[in-house]
Parts: sequence; C-alpha cells; structure tokens
Amino acid sequence: MLTGALLILAPLFLGFAIALENRRAMTVIHYTVEALVYFILLLLGLGLGQMEGLAAQLGGMATQVLALVLVLFVANMFGLWMFHRWQPMSIERVEGSVSPGYRRLFLAGLKPLVAVIAGLFAGYYLLPDMPMAEQLATWSLMLLLFLIGLQLRNAGLSLRKLLMNRQGLGIALALTLSSLVAGALLIPWLGLPWHDALAVASGFGWYSLSGIVIGEALGPAWGGVAFLNDVLREIVALAIIPLLIANRPAMAIGYGGATAMDFTLPVIRSSGGLTCVPVAIASGFLLSFLSPVLMGVFLSLG
Repeated sequence: MLTGALLILAPLFLGFAIALENRRAMTVIHYTVEALVYFILLLLGLGLGQMEGLAAQLGGMATQVLALVLVLFVANMFGLWMFHRWQPMSIERVEGSVSPGYRRLFLAGLKPLVAVIAGLFAGYYLLPDMPMAEQLATWSLMLLLFLIGLQLRNAGLSLRKLLMNRQGLGIALALTLSSLVAGALLIPWLGLPWHDALAVASGFGWYSLSGIVIGEALGPAWGGVAFLNDVLREIVALAIIPLLIANRPAMAIGYGGATAMDFTLPVIRSSGGLTCVPVAIASGFLLSFLSPVLMGVFLSLG
C-alpha cells in the first residue's frame, strides 16, 4: 500500500512543482480536469455496477453513508464552532448582493451523482465485465492529480500567504482534526481497521479523489460510500453556508472542505462578502493538499 500512497501523492506534488505562464494552456488544463472528473466518476459507477452482490450490499452502503454524513457533520460543526469561539472572525454585512444562482449550484452539485448513476446502470445492465476499468481509473486519477497540482501552483496564489492566513489555516486544521475524531468514533460502526476508517473520513469533500482511492484500496462498495459521503458534504454545504456565514463564518466556510476554494466559493462570496474569500481559498487549498496526503498515509498502513 505504500506504493499506492506514493502514486497518489507523487503526481500532485510533481504538478505543483511546475510553473506555467501560458494562459491558453491553463484553460486547456481546466477543461481537461473537468472532463477527467466525470470520466473517473463514470468508471467508479461502472465498478459499482459490475460488483458481485451489489443489490445485497446497497442497504449496508446506505446506512454507512448516513452514519458518515451525520457523525462527520456533528463533529465538524463542533470543531469549527470551537475554533470560532477561540478565533472569532468578523465579516462585512452584505447588502444587495447578487445571488450566485442557488438552483444552478444545486443542480451542478447533483451532476457527480448523475455521472456515477449512469456508470452504475451501464455496468449493471449494458456492458460486459471490464477488468481494465480499474487500471484505467488509476491512470486517469494520476493524470487528474498532476493537472490539479498544476492548477494549484499556477492559480496566482502564494503558498506562503496561504499558510500565513491564520483563519484559513485554523479552519482547515479544525475540520481535519474533527473529521479524524469522527472517523475514530465510527470504527465500530463501519467495521474497518482504524487506519482505513480514518482514510474514509479524510475526503473533505473531494469526491472524485476519495471515491477512486478508497475504491481501489477497499473495494468498489467502500469507494461508493466515500464518494456519496463527500458529494453530500458539498450539497449540504450549499444549503448551510447562507444560514451560518453571517454569525459563524468559520463553520460555514469550513464545512465546505476542499470545495471552499472552488465550487462553494461563489456562495461564500455572495453571502459573506469579500473578506471571506481569502480565508475560504486558504482553507480549501490546504484541505486539497491534506486530503490525498492523509488518505495515502492511512491506506499505506494496511
């Protein structure tokens, strides 16, 4: 499993080490990343659809997802609330802000589910067994991580400034520690070794990564559980950010996890104002690095 961990981490850090100045190349990388995400999710669904005894395992998967979502939500909210009490953050009052289009954002949040369901039905009803699908998913994931590393390096963000953003760093650490506590509490319920349970709890909303990495290590059923847990985090975050951000911005920003620097950022910006943007970017950036590192390390212990 140590080799698997290195395969996760090496492309990300390799991409982060390369500086690009060509805007056209960055545009191509952006659309390639988007296409790769949905391709990987289709392969995840395909693996689920071709899993033996899928129907018998669906009930167990649903209860595991529900337990993960609920326990992580409570633990994350408590951890982020504690950080908020320790380091309160004041934000500007947003008046007359333009709505980012919540319906559009919710529909966009459902797209990953649609991609996985399409792959699941194709694998279950239409396609023959495809033993090469797992290897194809692995190589696609490595390419995705390399391209994401390039994006992070060339997003015009200073790593030093991000690490020195006390609010963003504190939010990222609060979410990480509370997620690991939740993973430890769920060990008896999930029936996994402690390191695997902590790996499942370390997705931080990055569903395209967690679904494939956990699926390769623990099987397609656990890959589906990890994916659903993280995509539901994204959808729940869209709902709670406008409700919490005025009085408890750390809780609103933090629960979005790694998506705070991209998918949920428009909602954070429109609901919390410009002062929330650098905090959200710093938190999401750090969690985007911590997620593959922690999953790789924990899975390597098996």
